[in-house]
Amino acid sequence: MRLLTFTTLYPSRARPRHGIFVETRLREILRGGGVEAEVIAPVPWFPLASDRFGRYAQFARTARDETRDGIRVHYPRYMTLPRLGMLTAPYAIAQSAHATITALRRDGFDFDLIDAHYFYPDGVAAALLARRLRKPLQITARGTDVNVLPQMALRRRMIAWAATRADSIVTVSEPLKQRLVALGVDESRVNVLRNGVDCDRFRPLDGGEARKAAGVNTRYVLAAVGNLVPEKGHDLVIEALPRIPDATLLLVGEGPEEAKLRAAAQSERVSDRVRFLPVRPQAALASIYSAADVLVLASSREGWPNVVLEAMACGTPVVATNVGSVSEIIAMPETGIVVGERSAAALAAAIRTILARPPDRDVPRRRALEFGWAEVAGRQRALFAETIRAHSSSTTQ
Repeated sequence: MRLLTFTTLYPSRARPRHGIFVETRLREILRGGGVEAEVIAPVPWFPLASDRFGRYAQFARTARDETRDGIRVHYPRYMTLPRLGMLTAPYAIAQSAHATITALRRDGFDFDLIDAHYFYPDGVAAALLARRLRKPLQITARGTDVNVLPQMALRRRMIAWAATRADSIVTVSEPLKQRLVALGVDESRVNVLRNGVDCDRFRPLDGGEARKAAGVNTRYVLAAVGNLVPEKGHDLVIEALPRIPDATLLLVGEGPEEAKLRAAAQSERVSDRVRFLPVRPQAALASIYSAADVLVLASSREGWPNVVLEAMACGTPVVATNVGSVSEIIAMPETGIVVGERSAAALAAAIRTILARPPDRDVPRRRALEFGWAEVAGRQRALFAETIRAHSSSTTQ
């Protein structure tokens, strides 16, 4: 079975954490055998690689092709237009990818199914390609693509159109499934396949050594991991810090909000207790989670937040806002607290509760083990096979 995984959310050497969840999922599917895959991950065209252009420079520095964990990844460029970029993106992405697909097929990789991630613009572009190439299509919804983007009427119509073109649809959580149903998608067509966690890669390490490696010696350590963007709510975690004396915050991530967050730390007079750490590979995150007494997630929206499971697999309890499937993951008080109010005060109160009575670190770990990849990957392989069979049957009738 040959897959063409298609998404703008895929890591590269230039952006090592971008879309890591899609790469992890594909790697776990391939681990089970019987599947080959190549990846097309379109990137906006930008001409200049100077650091002063921020994330746009990362686009310019992205290679045209890479091999990651034995998987060939292609990064064709597409044009974006000022003010119209998000409206024209599906067509630009489809056009840029088509040339790459033609070359792949010419070189012998004639895939059986397009495995697309993120409904807009990626899923819409994939639907255009699937129709043109007469290939079966699966689209996976991951969060903002169905939680937020459909608020615009044109995008909503395009997402609904792509859903009708898809041979199978996947969401990573039950709430996302219900969002698609609310958009008019037949509930029976939507499969919930949650992300798993690699419990070998994410495992408890010696806390003392992890803190020494992080360079912290305060009584308590908090961690927050994610892009430095408004929806992650890192500003609320910094605002909560004065209410938690003798605690250091390890803030792992990069993004446009860094200067604002540094200013917030200075304003709250906790600059000496906030460590801004750059993006790092997954293997290095286990040490961050193991150093922390609590992982804090203050997001305004999520689908299936992988960092929660990663921290729990390392034995670290979690304090999180009630977004996406957080309450489903945490489930019990021994693994963390889901706060009902998204505020610094509510986060601080929940953190203090855990610090006062820290749970046995084996408990979050045991909960994370329930979300191992083997079952999820097996179900996904079976769904791919069924999608291909059903498409073949419908086209021969």
